[in-house]
Amino acid sequence: MKLGGIDNSQINAMVAQLKAAAARMESSVPTATAGIGTAAPAKLDFADALKASLDQVNSVQMTSQELGKKFALGDDKVSLSDVMISMQKANITFQTTVQVRNKLVSAYHDIMNMQI
Repeated sequence: MKLGGIDNSQINAMVAQLKAAAARMESSVPTATAGIGTAAPAKLDFADALKASLDQVNSVQMTSQELGKKFALGDDKVSLSDVMISMQKANITFQTTVQVRNKLVSAYHDIMNMQI
């Protein structure tokens, strides 16, 4: 099903990336020790997972921008195809993020409009 140029498989891929980022964060967060040597389980916050995902999108965009600058300045190590591929990756990740945001906003509105 097409949604504004991006199909559900791309949205599902972004959700899978969010879950993967959450799993990475969960494994890297040290557990706090409580009292006599028992470890309290580390909890992962949705906001942290969302921030990690947005940081990843930002990183892809910054990398693309840097490659574009290097190519424009005449760096022989950067080819035009590398620049174009990185720009397309940045565009796809951004558009996917926008579509996920739109789905979240839509779900929020649906929940807020429910009658109790």
